[in-house]
Amino acid sequence: MAKQRTGFFLKEAKEFPGLLKEIKDCPEKLYYKGNWNKEIFENCLAVVGSRRMTSYGRRVEEQIVGELATAGITIVSGFMYGGDAVAHKAAVKVSGRTIAVMPCGIEKIHPEYQIDLYQSILENNGLIISEYEDKMPPGLWTYPRRNRIIAGLSKALLIVEAGLKSGTLITAEYSKKFGRKIFAVPGPITSLVSLGTAKLLREGAILVTSAKEVLDYFESQGLRPGSESPESSLLKFQNSFSPPLEKKLIEELKREPLEIDVLVRNLEVSASRLGTLLSLMELKGLIQKQGNKYFLKC
Repeated sequence: MAKQRTGFFLKEAKEFPGLLKEIKDCPEKLYYKGNWNKEIFENCLAVVGSRRMTSYGRRVEEQIVGELATAGITIVSGFMYGGDAVAHKAAVKVSGRTIAVMPCGIEKIHPEYQIDLYQSILENNGLIISEYEDKMPPGLWTYPRRNRIIAGLSKALLIVEAGLKSGTLITAEYSKKFGRKIFAVPGPITSLVSLGTAKLLREGAILVTSAKEVLDYFESQGLRPGSESPESSLLKFQNSFSPPLEKKLIEELKREPLEIDVLVRNLEVSASRLGTLLSLMELKGLIQKQGNKYFLKC
């Protein structure tokens, strides 16, 4: 039985989900808030990445994690800013379930400014867990300790961006030790936060270019997707009766983000007509503007 403490509950090791109980150095107890039930632990994917994400990494993570959470996969991460926060937010955005493993006491929100994310995880039937009680602050040693729980809860690990010396690779080492499948997203070779993912890919991680590679693995492990497969809204849009200009625009942005004057030249249309189209597609959630360039959101 769960024992209640002020504002949170306690679970003993014997009550942990099977995967976590099997790891070496399993925590003796976990404090938690939220929806602790068997289902939330059945198909967990750890998602970690750089705290200093690039716009590329953010877009890729939002897309892939959103589709996987829609399919019923529980997203597990460490609640820090950057890759962790993006993973939790992407799951919450599609009303998916996510588990935040804290590097501090269960009652301490760290970073403090992510209080809205903390609450939204709980409001979406998610879970906040920690092996530390009350408002214990994080320490240098609590972050790597926290990472073993992230890896231990999960059947697999997805890494979007990572430097060569980062906590992300510590989680990858735990995942290897626990026999978990590791997936990695390739990135530009000129980016420092792509060096860690490149290293993992050289060492045998599975290259990921869409949610499908990860979903195929979970389906082989018994996952039954929801009523709708995690097909991106881009594919849905392309299969609908969309005007030819919209399709041409999507093809242009598939290659790389572009400025409006470049799109006008490539598509051979007026700036006013293209501007109207871009506004409509932004409203549909298909594209987004960052700086002076437009890019696909899905």
